[in-house]
Amino acid sequence: MLRTTPLLLLMTACGISTVEPVTRTIGPSNALPGTCHALGVTPAILETVTEQRLESAEVRNSDGIVVEPARFRTLTSTRIVQERGENWFEIPCALRDGDPAFIAQIQRALAARELYAGDINGMYDPPTRKAVRTFQAARGLESGMLSKTSAQTLGLVELGRNGI
Repeated sequence: MLRTTPLLLLMTACGISTVEPVTRTIGPSNALPGTCHALGVTPAILETVTEQRLESAEVRNSDGIVVEPARFRTLTSTRIVQERGENWFEIPCALRDGDPAFIAQIQRALAARELYAGDINGMYDPPTRKAVRTFQAARGLESGMLSKTSAQTLGLVELGRNGI
């Protein structure tokens, strides 16, 4: 430890940075500046198939009476019908920013459609997410994060308006 300390001090004094800058983008690589996005995950669709396979046929005596019944084996297999998917979708920036007034509007719009029965508190809490997921699932988006398209459908965002 004592030998590395002078080396680190020398590197710092010489202006050599030991920390690399980290850059992160939130959204798809082709996102327009000023837009906000969320990552939606579509779960994989699995199919379970159960079948009965004959292990040994029944045995009958000379009179045709079953001496030993047939034996079957139950086989169960699972296969992936559709792979898990991830897709970026645009969301209102006011939602990303946690704007309580905008979130309260979401809650009121969902309550008017009888999808939300919680308090209008301006918090994007689990009951709000559940109501958003229910609203969007009927429109093909499995996410508790409100998409910009859903916000437009709810009348919360003007069509073509930037920055929301």
